Amino acid sequence: MPTPVSHRVRKRRDALRAAGLRPVQIWVPDTRRPGFAAEAERQAKLVNEADARDPDLARFMDAALAELLADLDDREGRE
Repeated sequence: MPTPVSHRVRKRRDALRAAGLRPVQIWVPDTRRPGFAAEAERQAKLVNEADARDPDLARFMDAALAELLADLDDREGRE
């Protein structure tokens, strides 16, 4: 016989499925694992160095931000 907790969980999952949703399991890095912080820092430095060598990146990001801000201004003006 199911426990009250497992019954509630099953009922909630059934309701979510009835609403057209499905469960998805996602695996993410274990941030508590020894060496995680050092590896994240190493990768961040590599990305930073690659970005620094790309002279067009800053212009591209500035243009993208300007476009986003213009779109937001347009939306605020319409409301």
